[in-house]
Amino acid sequence: MRVHVMGTRGSTPSPGREFLRYGGHTSCLALSHGHDAPTLIIDAGTGIRRASALMDGEPFCGALLLGHLHWDHTQGMPFFSAGDVPGSNVVVYAPAQIGPAGERDIAAILARAMSPPHFPITPTQLRGEWRFVGLQSGERQVEGFTVLALEIPHKGGRAFGYRVSDGESTLAYLSDHCPTNLGPGRTGLGEYHEAALRLAEGCDVLFHDSQYTDEELAVRASFGHSCPGYAVGLAETAGAQRVLLFHHDPLRTDDEVDEMVARCQSASVRVDAAAEGQILDLPEKRA
Repeated sequence: MRVHVMGTRGSTPSPGREFLRYGGHTSCLALSHGHDAPTLIIDAGTGIRRASALMDGEPFCGALLLGHLHWDHTQGMPFFSAGDVPGSNVVVYAPAQIGPAGERDIAAILARAMSPPHFPITPTQLRGEWRFVGLQSGERQVEGFTVLALEIPHKGGRAFGYRVSDGESTLAYLSDHCPTNLGPGRTGLGEYHEAALRLAEGCDVLFHDSQYTDEELAVRASFGHSCPGYAVGLAETAGAQRVLLFHHDPLRTDDEVDEMVARCQSASVRVDAAAEGQILDLPEKRA
């Protein structure tokens, strides 16, 4: 499995020289089988704009997994040029839910933000062939990957974490995760609950929400996010091999992200911060 990191920020893009090393685009990963073009994209933050360059000029034919429907995970969708083109064939999977007006159709729920007067077109007016599927918890085959979707606590709508495997390697993706909703846990940073443990169990790499520092979490947990201390503890408890801190706060500078990583170096697992443009070939060689 090859993993292209297209966007790492949470909440809103972060342009500026202070954010160059870890990147300013919001959440997006592009997954491929080896050196082939990606066929599975996780989240459609503004980072999905970068994913078109990986298609070698061809329309995107594959699947898009949305962890949830907040703006920072969907705003890039109409700017994904390899998908918004004749000849594309895109299946969008998102957590099944009921919208504020009783909508059940995922395209209709997305259209609450992506339609006039807020945007020139609706999701169903994207060029190519687009289908929108409400996803329930469970396991399914998607583009040659085994995808396990499980509900995880977040704020403001149903949210999923994903476990993606190609039979040789496994990635866990919990981009927006508020485990304190289920209690403080043994560290005070949130419960290591069943869904999180199952998603992260023995995985090669865990992309995990680390929007706030451990100290900030005490006053900001109600915003719906997590911190490095929880991500590391989850990885150690679940037997994950590596943690990539993810969903960086939009005001968190590169130097401040470096400080967050440095504070995790006593962990029994490898800890780094996800950086825009990073490429992972899984499984990674282990020392």
